Amino acid sequence: MSNAPACPQCTLENTYPDGDNFVCADCGFEWPQAAAAVEEDADAVVRDANGNVLANGDAVVLIKDLKVKGSSITLKVGTKVKSIRLVGGDHEVDCKMDAGNFMLKAEFLRKV
Repeated sequence: MSNAPACPQCTLENTYPDGDNFVCADCGFEWPQAAAAVEEDADAVVRDANGNVLANGDAVVLIKDLKVKGSSITLKVGTKVKSIRLVGGDHEVDCKMDAGNFMLKAEFLRKV
């Protein structure tokens, strides 16, 4: 298995390095390897809605009511969440609340 990242254009993982570029075998898109390294470093920092850097174990507060997909539960604004855990992916924050375990986007949180 190759260490090449997924294609930024078609999001498929059938990519390979070719000289100074990565190439997607499915759509033919090429992008520089240096840009992929900078992107990975940028993903390492998770910021809340106010731009504060979040870390594992931080306490946060919801800044917006959030409806939970597939359920009638609504997470209310002002709900405090203790001991968050940062994970990769679209939803950066993993947390445990009274209503259950949730993965949330950092843009809906404010550091306490």
